[in-house]
Amino acid sequence: MRLLFLGDVVGRAGRQAVAENLPRLRDEWRLDFVVVNGENATNGMGLSGDHARVLLEAGADCVTLGDHAFDQRDMLQFIEREPRILRPLNFARGAPGRGHRIFEARGGRKVLVAQVLGQVFMKRPFDDPFSTIEPVLKAHPRGGMAQAVIVDMHCEATSEKMAMGHYCDGRASMVVGSHTHVPTADAQILGGGTGYLTDAGMCGDYDSVIGMDKKEPMRRFVTGMSGGRFSPARGEATLSGFFVETDDRSGVAKRVRMVRLGGRLEPATP
Repeated sequence: MRLLFLGDVVGRAGRQAVAENLPRLRDEWRLDFVVVNGENATNGMGLSGDHARVLLEAGADCVTLGDHAFDQRDMLQFIEREPRILRPLNFARGAPGRGHRIFEARGGRKVLVAQVLGQVFMKRPFDDPFSTIEPVLKAHPRGGMAQAVIVDMHCEATSEKMAMGHYCDGRASMVVGSHTHVPTADAQILGGGTGYLTDAGMCGDYDSVIGMDKKEPMRRFVTGMSGGRFSPARGEATLSGFFVETDDRSGVAKRVRMVRLGGRLEPATP
């Protein structure tokens, strides 16, 4: 199975990059299933229902969120009506929506997607992601009912993301980090056959400070004073993500590649 995960979509530039490129990539790369992290797609903070539709109509089979899951208030209701959107498993008790789901991929094959939030350096004390993901992995063994298992680890610390990768090794087909908007260069297949990348990066304008127009973040760093709100950069976006090809029966990762298309980053494609 050919799987693609696209990192955090940031603002209009990120949405446009996904809308313009993903339909073509689905055909050219013969993709079976696509996950897009969309939690910064609306003004850099959260995801609205309208912008969720843009990502889904472009070809995303599943859209994951993150710590900004409900910054756009209409998502509180929209996520209950749209099963293809997932919020983190350990976001909060009683939060609307779900943190994992089994989806149907091309050819009728099944894919489990789950998302968890890390704890290190995060602003809120979210529940332990390891104990939260454990029953989901136990209930849906890789290569069983789900021919592939994808885990989106949304957090700050690279060490915590790496720990989740090894924790899920042999049980997930792909573990990929999101949230920090900076792509890492450690794409690999772990010993148990799990494709791993610490952070997929962002789908946004890299002539920026993690997707935001440079002026305001630089002002705050240099002067310690705020001059206004952050706003997403609007230059050409780079499409950043992680490609994993798995064995159809076992869900074991056979090939992994970082993805970088367009914008300012050096291209890297399958």
